[in-house]
Amino acid sequence: MNLNTSHANHHSFILTGIPGMPDKNPWMAFPLGLLYTLTLVGNGTILAVVKADQSLHEPMYYFLSILALTDVSLSMSTLPTMLSIFWFNIPEIGFNACITQMFFIHGFGVVESGVLVSMAFDRFVAIRDPLRYASTLTHGIIGKIGLAVLTRAVCVVFPVPFLIKRLPFCHSNVLSHSYCLHQDAMRLACASTHINSLYGLIAVILILGLDVFIILFSYILILKTVLGIASRAERLKSLNTCLSHICAVLLFYVPLIGVTMVHRFGKHLSPVVHMLMANIYLLLPPVLNPIVYSVQTKQIRRRIIQVFQRRKNRA
Repeated sequence: MNLNTSHANHHSFILTGIPGMPDKNPWMAFPLGLLYTLTLVGNGTILAVVKADQSLHEPMYYFLSILALTDVSLSMSTLPTMLSIFWFNIPEIGFNACITQMFFIHGFGVVESGVLVSMAFDRFVAIRDPLRYASTLTHGIIGKIGLAVLTRAVCVVFPVPFLIKRLPFCHSNVLSHSYCLHQDAMRLACASTHINSLYGLIAVILILGLDVFIILFSYILILKTVLGIASRAERLKSLNTCLSHICAVLLFYVPLIGVTMVHRFGKHLSPVVHMLMANIYLLLPPVLNPIVYSVQTKQIRRRIIQVFQRRKNRA
């Protein structure tokens, strides 16, 4: 395939598996399949447990269910091209299909950030005013928060397909990753990408940067409230309820910041580094979040153990 096609017939991109080692792509098929399976099983278990156990019908677990749904959706956004490359050795993706995937990957990324902010607010309300916790975060309020998070994500990512489609692509059409990202595709354009870069920077600062600030501010208020509790045991108990959320925040934002920095300032780095950072950002949180919440949250852990014991007794 001629990689230097003109804009007139430049209707597809070539995705990259393992940079410089396409013959090694089949070796990634099994571990990737395992990661996607763990994502589906782990998040599916969280959703099933929350639905089945009436004692888990509380705001914290509703937000956890939204996080699980978002993780599954984010993983499924990358699954088609991952399977195409590593399982079937078909690296080509149509231009419109690439833009569609790009929209969903970035969209669910913004949704996940918003959900983590919502969960920080949930922890603040639970610790600051526990007696009014359930009456403050009613089903209606949680639904409105979820709708607001989704609407914000759609509005933020909606211009991205149009910003990409306006660009002429007359250079190489080989992308750096196994899926389509805005910052990866725009570097292949043979026209100025200042508008795309500026919009991406503004979105990162105003959306993700603001979300991080809100989460940090929420935990400052939480810490202030916890320090005002007289009993040391109660202080530890209150902080322990935040531990799973803190892990989820770190699992999402640390790789995100890393991949953003690598794309903007790490052009001299090996393509393998770019590939690893991008895959860690999209594949690791959906796998680890259910594990973190299952280990750290006593109610979920107890319910999962009960399910396995019942199955063992039936066998």
